[in-house]
Amino acid sequence: MALLLGFLAWPILFMIRTWNSVEGTMGVHQWIAMILGVVFSCVVGFGLMGAMFFSSRQGYDDPPQFVQ
Repeated sequence: MALLLGFLAWPILFMIRTWNSVEGTMGVHQWIAMILGVVFSCVVGFGLMGAMFFSSRQGYDDPPQFVQ
């Protein structure tokens, strides 16, 4: 368990150190672009997951049934 927590802590610490090493601030346009990117990524992800569940419940993922 300690090894797994170590594997989890290493990228988090790397992310924090990298984030804090960047100098400067983000402008308004950069914040807007980042927020729109996150929102549209979530919309696409939710839409694809919804389409997957819809197709699964409607039987589109079932193997074909040959009727003679």
